[in-house]
Parts: sequence; C-alpha cells; structure tokens
Amino acid sequence: MIALDDTDRAILEELRRDARSSMTAIADAVHISRAGAHARIKRLTDAGVIIGYSVRTDPVLLGHHASAYVTLAIEQATWQAVSERLRAIPEIEHMALVGGDFDVILLVRANDARDLRRIVLEDIQAIPSIRSTRTTLIFEDYPRA
Repeated sequence: MIALDDTDRAILEELRRDARSSMTAIADAVHISRAGAHARIKRLTDAGVIIGYSVRTDPVLLGHHASAYVTLAIEQATWQAVSERLRAIPEIEHMALVGGDFDVILLVRANDARDLRRIVLEDIQAIPSIRSTRTTLIFEDYPRA
C-alpha cells in the first residue's frame, strides 16, 4: 500500500472528473510539472490505485429503460461460485459483497420491465446458491458529474 499525498489526491480527482484530460492539463490543475504528473500517474497505476479508465454513459439513451438494485441472500461459503455466475450476466452493471440484511447487491440495467423480469427470475434466481432476492426499481438516476 502506498501513501497518498494531497497532490496524488488532486491528480486522482482530476482524472475522476475527466479521464481524457491531457497530462499537461492535469499538471497545470495541480501545479506540478508535466513530468511530475506523468511519474505520479505511473506510480499510482503500478501500485494498483488507478485500475483503469472508463466512460460514463446515460443508461436510458443506451436503451436501458428499466433499472433496479437487486439484493441477494446467498448460502454461506458460496460467494466465489455465485460471483462467477453473476459476472456472466451482461446486464449486471455493478456487483458488491456486503454485510447486513443481505449478502450481495447488484445494479441491473434492462431494456424494459419484461427484460428486467427475465434477468431477475430466470438468470439470477436460477443460480442454485441464491436463497432469496429483493428488487428495488430505480425511477431516475443521478450520476456523479
């Protein structure tokens, strides 16, 4: 684990804001040299702090008119097998193992209500180690800018 200073955190914030920012723009924003920004980003990447770059999209404009958080209760000691099966379901956008009243929470994006029904009842509930599910519909998303 590496120690992060204020400059590292400022670089990460710039990249979270716009991962397409040029090295020069990042360096200017955090008041360091371009070479310094490049070296820090390489160190953060090599250390695993930066694990990749991505694009945020509007799910509705992509045709996903039904979204839901689905919580799962699973049998003890089955997380590895369950997570492998869940990773194979392309409509699952995010998955987390959690503590509390349920074991797993999923963010599911579907084309419509019928598609969401299929994903939950036929794909997710078909996994043998899943004891129960609870689905909470998302009426509107507010993605982080």
